[in-house]
Amino acid sequence: MQKNISSLILALAFVVVSCKNDDNRTCVSCTSPQTPAFEVCEESDGTASVNGENTGTSYDVYITGLVEAGASCGN
Repeated sequence: MQKNISSLILALAFVVVSCKNDDNRTCVSCTSPQTPAFEVCEESDGTASVNGENTGTSYDVYITGLVEAGASCGN
């Protein structure tokens, strides 16, 4: 019985720690001659969001496209 309780506690701890990192986002500020400053974030699923709206596009692809179009992005 005690082994089952220990296993359950360990499993719950793993779930809490695993899900805790799902909310982490990395964001950068971008500027462009054509637009006001805006924020691009990498969501936990690897997609880019702009000012809170998920684009459905890979973060790396989105940032590369912005830079190629003349935007400047950094922290």
